[in-house]
Amino acid sequence: MASKFDKAHILAFLLPAALLGGAYGSEFIGGLFPCEMCWWQRYPHFAAVAIALVAFGVRNTGFRKVLVALAALAIATSGFIGGFHAGVEYGYWEGLTACTATISGSGDDLLQSIMNAPLVRCDVAPWTLFGISLAGYNFLLSFGGAMLILAMIWRSKKI
Repeated sequence: MASKFDKAHILAFLLPAALLGGAYGSEFIGGLFPCEMCWWQRYPHFAAVAIALVAFGVRNTGFRKVLVALAALAIATSGFIGGFHAGVEYGYWEGLTACTATISGSGDDLLQSIMNAPLVRCDVAPWTLFGISLAGYNFLLSFGGAMLILAMIWRSKKI
């Protein structure tokens, strides 16, 4: 039977892999193209998958725990970015100017503002379920999953 730590390690690999699979599935199957902040949320998941994979090859249990904890922190980082992104989508705070369409001015300035506007805006949720956007789900699943992984590591008996 797998220990709590082994389960935490498996979760540290499967959670970001599944969330990346969902992101790419929504993009390539669902036609929901990612904005800049959507991409930012993917990078820590890539790191978490890589760190968890490396940890599978480590025999030293203490070092392996450190690697799995780092993977959990990368997952939490993606969750925090998702939380920020969700706040931008819900209008709780303003997003970064490079990622939202702020069109203003007149004449040539207006045309230039329109031409420089991002194709996919970060301040508009292209899809929601029960009022929660994909960024919101990433926050909930990533942050909750990271806390669960860290708790499982902390509660594991082996060092």
